[in-house]
Amino acid sequence: MTAPADAPATSGRTGPLAGVRVIDMATVVMGPYAAQILGDLGADVIKIESPKDTVRNGTLHRTPGMTPLNLNVNRNKRSVALNLKDEADHATALELIGGADILITNMRIGALRRLGMDHQSLAEEFPHLIYAHAQGFRPDSDRADLAAYDETVQAASGLLDLAARSGDIGAPVVLPSIFADKVAALTIVYTALAALHHQRATGEGQLVEVPMADTLLAFNLVEHLQGAAFEPPMGPTGFAPSMNKGHRARPTKDGHAMIIPYSPQNCRDLFHAAGRSDLAEDPRVNGEILDAISDGEALAEMIESVTPNLTTAEWIDVCTKHSIPVGPVLKLDDAAADDYVRGGHLLDLAEHPSEGAYRAIGVPVNFSATPASIRSHAPLPGQHTDEVLRELDHR
Repeated sequence: MTAPADAPATSGRTGPLAGVRVIDMATVVMGPYAAQILGDLGADVIKIESPKDTVRNGTLHRTPGMTPLNLNVNRNKRSVALNLKDEADHATALELIGGADILITNMRIGALRRLGMDHQSLAEEFPHLIYAHAQGFRPDSDRADLAAYDETVQAASGLLDLAARSGDIGAPVVLPSIFADKVAALTIVYTALAALHHQRATGEGQLVEVPMADTLLAFNLVEHLQGAAFEPPMGPTGFAPSMNKGHRARPTKDGHAMIIPYSPQNCRDLFHAAGRSDLAEDPRVNGEILDAISDGEALAEMIESVTPNLTTAEWIDVCTKHSIPVGPVLKLDDAAADDYVRGGHLLDLAEHPSEGAYRAIGVPVNFSATPASIRSHAPLPGQHTDEVLRELDHR
């Protein structure tokens, strides 16, 4: 990945969203991550920052506010520092919103109403505006006013229940990732783009609501609804192959690998490769393998008794030869040196004008005609205020 140029986000913009303007009036990760993706795709993203933004909080920085999270989630944006409670700044923010295609916010509805920046207040003046609003729970529900954090949304979506029912955990466990925030961010992106398609065809904007709990519950139910899809239920919820105790990385001679034999032939090939041809004749290997894995631990124990016979690299060769699903277990500390990561420019070094060398998370998708790109570094707080206000003829 080429290090981003130290230039305004509008300069030499490429990508399928070139010509689209987005106002990022969101905090934490969900909204800013969605806006970052739109920026990577070519949109001109203006981030309206309050005097204190939680994304900039943290002890790891060279310059105050320039945290690791901020360096990536706020790239391809121009930062404008405005105090929305100040009359002049409030008017400036409204002018910026009026010139945008998409507004992204996760402020609580009550606060937005007090500022006169809820959808109802803006829709008449800016009928073209796509107003993407995300919050923890549906605004028409009795949970609308609950403070939502990733952990509480994971709990409300059934994700903690799935974790408790899988493997040997036995208790609700939070996924060690801000999973709900990032799934909701992706949902903001695709719903805003769908609304943009409508806007381009009709000139009409609209409200797009993304409740995190609803989004993550729907996401979880894709495979986990199972028997509860029928009325009366034909079985419990939960996708058995993902929840059995054998659904885990296997020990190898020199580490671990995700080795998932999904057919009787996969198992027979695996046992032969490990030098245990006797196990290939076991009757448990010759039934419907998914049922066998989900219904009993015996087969999983058989597999794990032989995987230490070969190294991870040897298993990758064997599994590739026999079309057995396999993958090495990446340690995040080793990601920057991993051949696959390096080959995809997913964690290259970049040079920030004020922060120096840092790891920039690459754009994970490719467009043949309108390539996405990292064009500008994450800005300092309010770095582009004068530039953007000059565009409004304020200064």
